[in-house]
Amino acid sequence: MANYRKKLEDVKKILREVMEKASGIEKFGEYIHIAEAPGKLDTKTKELMSLGIAIAIRCEPCIMWHTEAALKAGADEEDILDTIKVAVCMGGGPALMYGLKAYEIALEFLEEK
Repeated sequence: MANYRKKLEDVKKILREVMEKASGIEKFGEYIHIAEAPGKLDTKTKELMSLGIAIAIRCEPCIMWHTEAALKAGADEEDILDTIKVAVCMGGGPALMYGLKAYEIALEFLEEK
């Protein structure tokens, strides 16, 4: 199994550096915090939605990020699998392949608990 935890930490490190150095990008980070804050939808639901979109658009760093966030917000293996199913409906075969990646990432992160 790949070390997705290390990959995710590397992505976070590079992102912090870019946000510090590239003027204006930090505003996008602020928007993300506002959009993902609990409202009518709770954090778990929003993170599962983001994970489904990440799978459908085939963004591996996004999959790692939102898998971790969804699990931290209370998602479990069944939630991840349901999200993968919906993402595949929207993204077809390529989404299925990235859904497998999301499942592999979730299993690795769940082992850490």
